[in-house]
Amino acid sequence: MRVPDIEEIIAQDIGSMRSCGAPAACADCSEEVCVRLVSVADFPSEYGRFRILGFVNNKDDKDHIVVLKGEIGDGEGVLTRIHSACLTGDSLGSLRCDCGPQLHSALRAIEKEGRGIVLYHQAEGRGIGLVNKLRAYALQDHGYDTLDANVALGFKPDERDYSVPAAMLRRIGVSSVRLLTNNPEKVSELERHGIAVEERVQHELPAQAHDKFYLETKREKFGHLLSLDHEGKRSS
Repeated sequence: MRVPDIEEIIAQDIGSMRSCGAPAACADCSEEVCVRLVSVADFPSEYGRFRILGFVNNKDDKDHIVVLKGEIGDGEGVLTRIHSACLTGDSLGSLRCDCGPQLHSALRAIEKEGRGIVLYHQAEGRGIGLVNKLRAYALQDHGYDTLDANVALGFKPDERDYSVPAAMLRRIGVSSVRLLTNNPEKVSELERHGIAVEERVQHELPAQAHDKFYLETKREKFGHLLSLDHEGKRSS
């Protein structure tokens, strides 16, 4: 079956929003998860030329986006990175985590592939939000690791929900992915929400002095598949 192109999907979704009984109150929608694609724009960047897609949804009142290279085509085996937002790492160059380098590496990999997606998931601090992540930072300064800090603040170790990202992928015709991740839970969560993962593509970058403990915690407590055998190769 033919997959509609992005412009057709936007036209459909904007039309359905206009006919919706409460288009400005998505949170009151009776559907469990309703995701609509509402914008697309050219997106030249230092990593290559992409398109950037904007979505709205009725579940979390957050603005998630997709950076798309090439065409979805048959929707099979799309190289994909679901990247949890990290203002401190992605934008401010924090060395406390590997988030910024992972994001930039994913964009380079997808540009090289010629077809792929970075889905920017607004789930800062494993879903606890920016200010709470900074509160967790303060606890980490006193010896807590990332998991224990989240729990000490009253959260689950990982509060992320992948139902909206999965629905976003389905909305643009993606049925299976090659997922850039070191996190097996992300694989199982995507599959639980209906996106097949054909392959988990290792996405490990060299550790450095400031994120060594963070990465060890990812491996030992969150079950991330990390070797950490290249420590010190990235400058501190």
